[in-house]
Amino acid sequence: MAGIDVQKVLKGKYPAKEHAKRVVEWMQRNKDGDGEVGGVLYLEGQKTKMIEDNDEAAPFRQRRYFYYLTGCDLPDAYYTYDINSAKSTLYIPPIDADSVIWSGLPLSEEEALSKYDVDAVLTTDQVNASLAHPRGSSPSSVWAIANQVSDHITFLEFSHKDFSLLKLAIEECRVVKDEYEIALTLHANAISTIAHTEVLRRVKRARNERELEAMFIERSIANGAREQAYHSIVASGTAAATLHYQKNSEGLEGKLNLLLDAGAEFGCYASDITRTFPISGTFSKESLAIYNIVLEMQTVCTNVLKEGVVWDDVHLKAHEIAIDGLLKLGILQGEKSDILKSRTSVAFFPHGLGHYLGMDTHDTGGHPNYEDKDSMFRYLRVRGKLPAGSIITVEPGIYFCRFIIEPYLRDPVHSAYINFETLNRYWEVGGVRIEDNILITRDGFENLTTAVKDVGEMGRIINGE
Repeated sequence: MAGIDVQKVLKGKYPAKEHAKRVVEWMQRNKDGDGEVGGVLYLEGQKTKMIEDNDEAAPFRQRRYFYYLTGCDLPDAYYTYDINSAKSTLYIPPIDADSVIWSGLPLSEEEALSKYDVDAVLTTDQVNASLAHPRGSSPSSVWAIANQVSDHITFLEFSHKDFSLLKLAIEECRVVKDEYEIALTLHANAISTIAHTEVLRRVKRARNERELEAMFIERSIANGAREQAYHSIVASGTAAATLHYQKNSEGLEGKLNLLLDAGAEFGCYASDITRTFPISGTFSKESLAIYNIVLEMQTVCTNVLKEGVVWDDVHLKAHEIAIDGLLKLGILQGEKSDILKSRTSVAFFPHGLGHYLGMDTHDTGGHPNYEDKDSMFRYLRVRGKLPAGSIITVEPGIYFCRFIIEPYLRDPVHSAYINFETLNRYWEVGGVRIEDNILITRDGFENLTTAVKDVGEMGRIINGE
C-alpha cells in the first residue's frame, strides 16, 4: 500500500459489491451443514430517531453492518442481496412533500444509483414486494441480523430464516481491509494529525482541557471530518492515569503533562491516535523517563509486526520492556522473571496493547476473552494471529493511578517488587500513552499515523520555535 494515492482512490465508489461477495464466501465456508448458501441477505440502515420529548432528530450514526454492504450513509434505508444472481438492491425513502419544505429534496433513485456501488435502487415502500417470492418457487433462505428487522417487514415466503450467521460473517470480513478502506483510514489519520498539531501549538496558552478539545474538533471539521471517531480524552496532570477520562474540563495550571487521545472519523472510518506531551514544552525528568519507556515499548512492538504474528506475544513483549524500564528507574525491584510471573507490571500497564481499527474504533473480529484468568491478557481486545490487511492500534502506556496501584502495595507478593519511596516521585506524571494506527502487511507493517511524537519536535511546536 506504500504510495497509495488517497484522493484518487476515494474518487471511486465504496466497494460494497465486493464486500457482499466476500461476506457470502465467508458464510459458505463457515456455515453448518452441506449445500450452498443461497437466498437473500437482508439489512436495514439506522432509523431516524427523535430526541425524547422534543421535535428534533437525535444525531444520526449509520449501522456499520449496513454500511459495509452498501457504503450508504442515508437514514431509514434498506438493502437486499440476491445471492444466486449476485444482485444488490438499495431502498431509499421516497420523497415526502412535507419533509422537503424543511430539509430540501432528498437523494433521488438515479442519484443514489450513481453514488453507491449497488445494482439497483428502489424506494422503501417496495421492500416487502421485493421480498415476496411467487408461490410454488423453490424453498429459499433469508439471512438477517437479530433485532435489526422492522416489525412491518415480513419473511413469510422464506422457508429458512437465519439471524446469526450474517452478523458474524460481516464482523470477520471487516478485519481485512481493501484499498478503499485503507485510503479512508489514511485520510482520517491525516486530518487528525492536523488537529493534534494544532493542540500542540495552543496548549501552552490554553487555560483548560475543554479549550483543547474544542481546537481538535474545529480543526477536524474544517478539514472535512465532521464526526469524531469517539469522544476525545483530554486529560491533564494526574487525570491521564484514568484510561477513559471523560471530564475534559479541568484547568491546566500547575500540571506537568497532557494526554490527548483523539481521532477524527472520515467516511465512517475511524482514526485513533494518542499523544502525551509536556504542557510547558519541556518534560520533567520523571515524565521524560516514563515517556522514553513507553516510546520504546511502542517502537519495538511495532517493528515485529507482520502477517501471522501472534498479538498475545507482542503484548507480552510490551510488558517485558515496561518491566525493564521500571526496574532501571527503581520503581520496580527484584528479578524480572519473578515480576513477569507475578503480573505486577499490570499495576502500571493494565490495558491491552491495542485493538483492530475500522468503522468502529474498537473494531470487530478481535476475539477477546474478558473472562481470562490471566490479568495480563484479560483486557487484550485482539487474540491470535494478525492477518495481512488488518489495521491495529499499537498503544502501550504506563500509568500512576492510585486506585489501581495501592491494592498492589497492600498485597505481600506484589509489594515486594515495588519500591514505594521511588514510586512517590512519579505520581504527578499521571500517565503516558502513545498510539499509532498500523496496517499489517505480508512482510511487515505500514504506520498510517504521522502525528508528531518525537520529544524534541513536540517541544519546538509547543514553544513556537
